[in-house]
Amino acid sequence: MVTKTKQHFLALDGLRGVAALAVVVFHFMEMAIYNYNVLWIGHGWLAVDFFFCLSGFVIGYAYDDRIRQMGLKKFLEVRLIRLHPMVVFGSVLGLLTLLWDPNRTSALAYSAGKVATMFVTSVLLIPYPVMHERGYSLFSLNSPAWSLFWEYVANVVYGIVLFRLRRSWLIVATVAAAIVLCGVGHNAGNLWAGFNGKTFWTGGARVSFSFLAGLLVYRSRWIVRSRLGFGSLSVLLVLAFVMPYATGGWLREAAVILVYFPLLVALGAGATLGPRAEKLCKFAGNISYPLYMTHYAVIWSFGDFYSSHKPDAAHLAAIVVAGTLLLTAFAYLVMVLYDKPVRAYLRSKFV
Repeated sequence: MVTKTKQHFLALDGLRGVAALAVVVFHFMEMAIYNYNVLWIGHGWLAVDFFFCLSGFVIGYAYDDRIRQMGLKKFLEVRLIRLHPMVVFGSVLGLLTLLWDPNRTSALAYSAGKVATMFVTSVLLIPYPVMHERGYSLFSLNSPAWSLFWEYVANVVYGIVLFRLRRSWLIVATVAAAIVLCGVGHNAGNLWAGFNGKTFWTGGARVSFSFLAGLLVYRSRWIVRSRLGFGSLSVLLVLAFVMPYATGGWLREAAVILVYFPLLVALGAGATLGPRAEKLCKFAGNISYPLYMTHYAVIWSFGDFYSSHKPDAAHLAAIVVAGTLLLTAFAYLVMVLYDKPVRAYLRSKFV
């Protein structure tokens, strides 16, 4: 919904795709290696904070100069059309794999009524943390939807308050959010939580800072021009996900979220791309959201498979690589056959 006369930051699209792939690999691997201290991509969950920061930048860029003319209602309609078709699709996939998981070794321990409630709340993005075997995830059928819940909250707050804030007050809000985030990290010893009922408000702390920081990067015009291409920026992003754990690691996690990711967004916005890199970034950006919202439908099933078969390292690597490629191909098909047509139809009816 960005106006056609505006520049499109393709490098940022590409980095979103890299982050989505990192999330898929991280979720595969954590089913096999529960101890993040020895997991080579143990900080893959930081991709969510990067998504939030990127979202703040993109929302400010796309809507700061026109949300007053659009009004809150139209703005929220546009955002719902952009995001919610995949929320519904991910919920349907989650329901299907819950009911017909070929790798589950025991009967489903939930009544039809509870399963129906899980589905309805998932479709409506209403947190419902009831499945103990899934860590009381806010959305049992599609766990990654927890970040979409907070993305919706951030969009509502932007449409009511944030678009009105002067830069000086935005700085104050961002600093305050940084203090809260550091407080959460100090108390918990890490910043990875937010996906379940017990750590619900950690998700709020994570989105608050990162969304505000991304918005501040845009409003301050902190666009760093450089010769860094998509490949170099991708390596810099992945370094955050493979960062090793250590005592007091929350400080390094906070540093990545508070400083490193806003800097990467600024660098990505000013990156230089060749024609091939532009095509790759466009493709990666397009499939990033469908990939993020569909991949978890098979992750729990893979966890059951791993528990019963215990494949060795070589077979595990092959499964993860093949699974990631297949999920990427599936996300592309979902984008072409479902997401884009549904959004086009909804725009024709409501926008």
